[in-house]
Amino acid sequence: MQFQFNTDSNIQGDDRLAEVAEDLVTSALGHLTGRLSRIEVHLADENAQKGGPDDIQCTVEARPEGMPPQTVTHKDADVESALRGAGKKIASLLKTEFGKRDDQR
Repeated sequence: MQFQFNTDSNIQGDDRLAEVAEDLVTSALGHLTGRLSRIEVHLADENAQKGGPDDIQCTVEARPEGMPPQTVTHKDADVESALRGAGKKIASLLKTEFGKRDDQR
């Protein structure tokens, strides 16, 4: 599985942050990572220097093999919370989608 990490110009996307993002999102996905070809994570600070509640937006796109891409977005107060929230959302969405597909078989 490939992992791609992107940030906007307001968030410094260094190697350490990319590792943290990969760890948080893949750990939320657990065993589902084996059914994915790629995960893309994008972090954006919507209010830039202004601050404010829930201004960090994390978008996660998962590419399940043999299925269309699945995308979720989560906003939170800080980067780590946004990553955790988006990881939980994408895991829940994929469990539902894989469950539907597995039930049809």
